[in-house]
Amino acid sequence: MQIIPAIDIRKGKCVRLIQGDVRDETVYSKEPVDVAKLWQVQGARLIHVVDLDGALTGTPKNMDIIMKIVKALRIKIEVGGGLRDEEDIKKYIKADVKRVILSTSAISKDGFLEAMIEKYKDKVVVGVDAKDGFIAVKGWKDVTQIKTIDFIKELEKKGVKTIIYTDINRDGVLKGPNIKGIVKVLKHTRMRVIVSGGITRLKNIEKIMELDKKYGNIEGIIIGKALYTGSMDLKDAIKIARDN
Repeated sequence: MQIIPAIDIRKGKCVRLIQGDVRDETVYSKEPVDVAKLWQVQGARLIHVVDLDGALTGTPKNMDIIMKIVKALRIKIEVGGGLRDEEDIKKYIKADVKRVILSTSAISKDGFLEAMIEKYKDKVVVGVDAKDGFIAVKGWKDVTQIKTIDFIKELEKKGVKTIIYTDINRDGVLKGPNIKGIVKVLKHTRMRVIVSGGITRLKNIEKIMELDKKYGNIEGIIIGKALYTGSMDLKDAIKIARDN
């Protein structure tokens, strides 16, 4: 199982938000490339990068910085945020990112998701951003009436192989993951699942690994704020995942 450190970029800086709210922003570095290099040195094999400005506006805004990250690393990144146009997706794939993350675009444009999966295969994954059992879109600003489980079932029918499941209520608050929510997702899909939101302690990782032993389809765990505050050490997290 992969431990995937997160880098969220807003206005060119590496930040963390609480539950996606830009009013609760903490800037951790003005140099996202340096942060990416640090995670690489500490043993990461993949980094989760989100263009927050892109997610909020619907158009990538920090692509230049993200491309610098790609060029600076030996390891791969996955990238999301505002990817609602094939031209932007092609730019990242051509730059050799591991995969691009679609979310709002997977919902709002008829046939777009299917076309991207058909063309780019496993290089396309979908972010399932859930709040109180419903899907949130547009940088988590809007909560739809689409039930999370219904959405997941539809994604599987459309040929999606991997999803990134985020419980928004747990994101950035350091209160631990929503285990019940994760279990519910695992029970309703055979897609590979990357878990995000609330990973705060090493015990959280151990618990999610137990779930993987039971259900068999958790691919990775994204860790964000806990790494930046120092409540979790990336090397320790990677060691637990490797040794168990």
